[in-house]
Amino acid sequence: MKILQVTPFFKPIWESGGVARVAYDIAHNLHAKGHEITVYTTNRSIYPNDLPTNRLTSVDGMNVYYFENLRRYLPITAPPVMPYYMPAIARREIAQFDVIHIHDHRTLLTVIASHYGRKYGVPYVLQAHGALPQDTGSRRMKRLYDMVWARKVILGAAGVIALNETEAERYREVGVDEERITIVPNGIDLAEYPNLPPRGRFRAAWGIDDATKIVLFLGRLDPTKGIDLLIRSFAEVSREYDNAVLMLVGGDMGHNDEFKQRVRMLGLEDRVIFTGFVNKEDKMAAYTDADVFVTPSFTGFPVTFLEACLCGTPIVTTCQGDRLGWVDDTVGINTAYTPEALAGAIGRLLADDALRTRFSEQGKELVQNQYNWEAIVHDIENFYAKVAAEGNQGGCSPTGVWPGSKPKSEAVLRSGR
Repeated sequence: MKILQVTPFFKPIWESGGVARVAYDIAHNLHAKGHEITVYTTNRSIYPNDLPTNRLTSVDGMNVYYFENLRRYLPITAPPVMPYYMPAIARREIAQFDVIHIHDHRTLLTVIASHYGRKYGVPYVLQAHGALPQDTGSRRMKRLYDMVWARKVILGAAGVIALNETEAERYREVGVDEERITIVPNGIDLAEYPNLPPRGRFRAAWGIDDATKIVLFLGRLDPTKGIDLLIRSFAEVSREYDNAVLMLVGGDMGHNDEFKQRVRMLGLEDRVIFTGFVNKEDKMAAYTDADVFVTPSFTGFPVTFLEACLCGTPIVTTCQGDRLGWVDDTVGINTAYTPEALAGAIGRLLADDALRTRFSEQGKELVQNQYNWEAIVHDIENFYAKVAAEGNQGGCSPTGVWPGSKPKSEAVLRSGR
């Protein structure tokens, strides 16, 4: 099949978050299976780079366009991704594809790709990556986008991919028919991790001895991840465990001054370490050396959870946002979204070596058997084939809304319920 992947960011812009990683893994594994892959993406996140722009280039055997992103020139906070040259290419090329896979539904790339997909009768699959609710991040921008485009984009999709049952229910409430929803979790490419780093490398780099307990957060340092709650929780943990440190590993998304102010207010300057963005090798070393991996809040299906499991690091998360049923009492603890509950869960794991070992062994087994990309991409292939066959039979109406879809209140998009 000739498949177009549309994603705001792609390799090597890993600091932009999990969507770039997932989009790459899907595209790369599809290419390995013999499909012809083209990617529409942009060249800018928050860090400068010298990627070729507005022209076709090759990345690991795939055809990739890094469209120049005008947001880098705007002096406003969190401007939208703006690939001004993309319409010229999309107008000329999209008709040739068998199916389009759009990652992240609130971008101008999505608007452009879905428009030309409908115009030329090319079915597209939409994957929101847990971003359907409006109650995180820039709510004003999300409300504006949803008023203008969201319903047309979502209901115009030949199929949608949910990362978990929570997200599948959100699609249903927006009005997507059951037969157009499939649940496909994120995965991990085991071939990319042939040798995990030995324990001690990350500790040595940061001057941390083996007796010290490491509580690790790894990902974008964004308020929506519950970073402030984690810092307040760690203040309680630190009173009981004077040999514990909190490591916040990830790029500054513009809020580090706030987080560091909270650290100073709580007197934790010598117990909380901000590492900044780290490369893949250092990231895996951080997981390996950590005693507990904590993500207080998330949506979708974080790849970081799978990476932590692969390294045998137990997980602590909460019921805030989405929920992954396989975490609780299998690879870690799912607790309430309060400082006391989060601190209690972290402390319980730090104190119980046997429990950490059990979660560690079960996490490694789970990732290797259930959440590898080879098996997951097979399911995605089958979904593509289904929507492509229905598209060829004229399944989509000229308005871009599938017959039988049931639009509901805009409140669904606002609440995520």
